[in-house]
Amino acid sequence: MVSITASEVPTARLHGYLLGAVGPRPIAFASTIDGRNRPNLSPFSFFNVFSSNPPILIFSPSRRVRDNSTKHTLENVLNNMEVVINVVNYDMVQQMSLASTEYGQGENEFIKSGLTMLASDMVKPFRVAESPVQFECKVVKVEPLGKEGGAGNLIFSEVLKIHVDADILDENGTIDQYKIDQVARMGGNWYSRANMGLFEVPKPLSNLGIGVDQIPEHIRLSNVLTGNDLGMLGNIEKLPSPEEVMKYVDDNVDVRSILSAGDEALLHTKAQELLKNKDVLSAWKVLLAKIPT
Repeated sequence: MVSITASEVPTARLHGYLLGAVGPRPIAFASTIDGRNRPNLSPFSFFNVFSSNPPILIFSPSRRVRDNSTKHTLENVLNNMEVVINVVNYDMVQQMSLASTEYGQGENEFIKSGLTMLASDMVKPFRVAESPVQFECKVVKVEPLGKEGGAGNLIFSEVLKIHVDADILDENGTIDQYKIDQVARMGGNWYSRANMGLFEVPKPLSNLGIGVDQIPEHIRLSNVLTGNDLGMLGNIEKLPSPEEVMKYVDDNVDVRSILSAGDEALLHTKAQELLKNKDVLSAWKVLLAKIPT
């Protein structure tokens, strides 16, 4: 047994032990607005439900360890005391991960991640249309847990209205735990999918990914590629050059065959296979290859 005294290890290392041991953790995909009514969207895995009467959800944006700064979500909540907490399912996990990228103040993570803004009924922040359950909340209290990097800030969120996708309900009108297909956070790059086990989602680049909004329209509006596929494609710093694309095509007879057939759907299916194998760069090269006209 290895014993660790919390006060004797660096915060970053302690953070790793905590997140590696305490899980799976549900994800609060929190939507807020800033003082200029600009949307913000970010996931937090320090999250759970703590009361049903009153209905209270609590999540915690921690102060950054590297420089002790606070996150936009916390700043926005303190500004207008409202939040929408969106449940994350497997179909949107890659887009959720992309939204966690630290884009600049005022950048709209809905747009960068390719998720849909849906107006709320009782609060100003938008809902995530793709989320299977959305909680409109008023913030009743914010409790700082410290002043140093790594300190949490408990955001007590009282649920005012719940929106549930009818497709996840069973015959009795309750949420079917198979249909909701939730994902939860583990340590490192690992997630857990209900009833399906562990899977890995690489953390967003330290340099900013281009975002789903910068994906060419003929790819972004594909009838083959899913939201998760687009999320992976958006988490790349820059696109491969035309020369890199040409060399890839020259070296792959199956891609040349698809191009000769002029079948864009088959081309997208080939890219999707590469994405399933985590080969995002090759998928981009396939998608950017030109079909002869």
